[in-house]
Amino acid sequence: MMKTMVAAALSTLSAFTFADAADIGGQWARGDGNARVKIAPCGSDICVVNTWIKPGTPREKKGDKLVMSIKPSAGGVYSGTAFDPQRDMTYELTVTVQGDKMITKGCIVAGLLCKGIDWIRLK
Repeated sequence: MMKTMVAAALSTLSAFTFADAADIGGQWARGDGNARVKIAPCGSDICVVNTWIKPGTPREKKGDKLVMSIKPSAGGVYSGTAFDPQRDMTYELTVTVQGDKMITKGCIVAGLLCKGIDWIRLK
């Protein structure tokens, strides 16, 4: 099953830095209220780390990390892959950021099984 924090982040490209994607960084809350994450650079990638998980949420814990390699394109859309080290799985990933809202869509099995998650930026 896909990790619930599939959300976002980027691999640094030669002409792309985290500052170019500042709108994706920061603290985010999952739309269902079950998780909060921090998105920030980690080495040459961007990591999404669970900072809070609602008690009783299965298969998730505080500190779980998702390492993402995505490229920005027009309109606040990023695409690429996300690696979940806890499950040793890689997902195809699309992230759309519009102001304080973000939608992540992660897919496995050659794009046949996908799940979308809504996020709200925390201030």
